[in-house]
Amino acid sequence: MSQKEAKYQFEAVFNHATIGMIIADSEGKIKQFNRFAETQFGYSENEVIGESIEMLLPSKMRERHIQHRNHFVKAPSNRAMGVGRDLFAKRKDNTVFPVEISLSHFKEGDEGFVIAFIIDISVRKRNEAELTESTERIKVINTELEQKVDSRTKMLRETLAELEASKDDLQKALKKERELGDLKSRFVTLASHEFRTPLSTILSSASLIGKYTTEEQDSKRQKHVERIKEAVNNMRDILEDFLSLGKLEEGQIDVNMESLSNEELKDELYRVVNSMEQLCKPGQKIDLDCTVVGSVRLDKKLMGNVLSNLLSNAIKFSPENSKIQLSCEMDKNVFHFLVKDSGMGISVEDQQHLFERFFRAQNASNIQGTGLGLNIVSKYLELMGGKIQCESEINRGTTFLIEIPQ
Repeated sequence: MSQKEAKYQFEAVFNHATIGMIIADSEGKIKQFNRFAETQFGYSENEVIGESIEMLLPSKMRERHIQHRNHFVKAPSNRAMGVGRDLFAKRKDNTVFPVEISLSHFKEGDEGFVIAFIIDISVRKRNEAELTESTERIKVINTELEQKVDSRTKMLRETLAELEASKDDLQKALKKERELGDLKSRFVTLASHEFRTPLSTILSSASLIGKYTTEEQDSKRQKHVERIKEAVNNMRDILEDFLSLGKLEEGQIDVNMESLSNEELKDELYRVVNSMEQLCKPGQKIDLDCTVVGSVRLDKKLMGNVLSNLLSNAIKFSPENSKIQLSCEMDKNVFHFLVKDSGMGISVEDQQHLFERFFRAQNASNIQGTGLGLNIVSKYLELMGGKIQCESEINRGTTFLIEIPQ
């Protein structure tokens, strides 16, 4: 290959690279500045040629960089991306951004040159910060929950001391303490298991996002952003179940029974349906049929939570292109509500334990969930004086029947 051909190929690679590339001489003067670097820093090549490389650094870092540069010139060696330090660069508009820089060196005659490969890692740093913040919040919540369980255990032990005179009462208290310890153990195990999958998804996606730096790779970046959002939403749902259970256990749920006209009832139903349709799989549809004519007395907030939970389960356990039926009617001063799907169904054996805390049906073990949702639903209905029943067959769907006396 001729020298002319080699020079042409080098210039082609240099100018069309999808990474910032800067060549400087041994005195730190910029000799070449590729097109991607122009985009990164906002300078044209003519504006920087012959200028000191320190013009691309924040002012407070320039003096130290000169020392590093002089040391590198005296003992040049190839250096991998951002080894051992946080690096920053400055654009023409004076904005500072984090970077990874790899250095290499070569000689042309007696003159030595340094070539820097520069990557803008702003998106990665931002995602790492958000992940760290989310992790810290989860740690705080877990600590608070542990403290709450420890506090209840302490209260129980104080109660046991007062009941020592009664054998029967003492045995009941001991049994309750064992149940509380079992609840604590199961909660810690469940929380650890359920958080591990979304946290792993967030961590892996956040790491991969930083590798997609060009406009052509925007679809790949967006894919990982959506994975992070989905994982965070899963974690939020898990926390909502835990917090709802805690409020129910402590009797902190206030019941506000109010009379709703049929128009107000339908408005509330449509609100819940519209919210849940965003979770539907491709082709899934929620059909709403409400024949109530008069008014209905219930707690609107609790009822909304009940419907959201049942519809969420119907969506989760039903296939694509399936229909979910939602209907209500009034019969002999009893408000009836029905949620029906055509999903995987529940065995007769599992139906006996369906509303127990932490229970998961055998055919749902590979689907994410806490096993608390239906227990919370049944507790909410009890607060409104209602009840819930389940009718289901394997692979033929499930129907939940709700009754609230008026």
